[in-house]
Amino acid sequence: MSEPIFQTLTPVTHDLGGFQVRRVLPSPARTMVGPFIFVDQFGPAVLPAGTAMDVRPHPHINLATVTWLFGGKYSGAIDHRDSIGSFATIRPGQVNLMTAGRGIVHSERGPAEERAAGPKLYGMQTWLALPDGREEIDPAFEQQVNLPLIESNGAMARVIMGTLWGETAPTTQHSQTIYAEILLAPDGAIPVDVSADERAVMLVGGDASVDGVALSLYSLAVLAPGAAMKLTSVGGGRVMLLGGEAFTTRRHAWWNFVSSSRERITQAKHDWDHGRFPKVPGDEDEFIPLPKVPNTIANL
Repeated sequence: MSEPIFQTLTPVTHDLGGFQVRRVLPSPARTMVGPFIFVDQFGPAVLPAGTAMDVRPHPHINLATVTWLFGGKYSGAIDHRDSIGSFATIRPGQVNLMTAGRGIVHSERGPAEERAAGPKLYGMQTWLALPDGREEIDPAFEQQVNLPLIESNGAMARVIMGTLWGETAPTTQHSQTIYAEILLAPDGAIPVDVSADERAVMLVGGDASVDGVALSLYSLAVLAPGAAMKLTSVGGGRVMLLGGEAFTTRRHAWWNFVSSSRERITQAKHDWDHGRFPKVPGDEDEFIPLPKVPNTIANL
């Protein structure tokens, strides 16, 4: 019998003072799983009273960002603002999808009402590369709150994007995508859908196994393509399932920019450095300067 796990990616952990961020994509061993080109897991954490997560305005091109927060003891909220005038407060069980396309600027900050008590942070930040022919589409933003929930055999799965277990999320897909949060009770089990070209799972709490092979906490386990398998837990766990259509055209990443064209990324760097991107209404006073050495770089 073939092994269910094709490849395991170990995260790089960044300590941001009040909380940790674990990045598994991009990595030297692999750039993408389906359209996912960037995968960060952050928290769980409680920030000191009077502080908050404050990600100043910064640009993106040729990608879509997906923000997902976990519920439970560490459930919190994040305020999103962007340069097309969107404002939304994301909470657990909701998904924010921001499509950068030809260019967008956004900020993510802790809500004012949560700062006094000490904000909580626990969730995922992922980027999806936009497919060929759609990289330069108009920027857009959506928040989806009515996402399908599947409950069976001691498992609860929330479909964030795509079609899984016979249910389809209303979230826009620019290419075929699957994304779900799975909560397993002790001795819970759920089958892993086989329809996507590429699939991976990340254990973000508790314990879980794929066909008896234990998952390592915060690592990304890339699953064998086309094989039916089952996700199980002994003591209970939380797992993210992600993947989708395999890209045949190479993607490059530099800082907050993703594109099939190195020249397009170079242009975006110059545009940000010279103030050519639009401002974020309600958050115009600050911005993140173009770094000399970015902390995201792949295929360049």
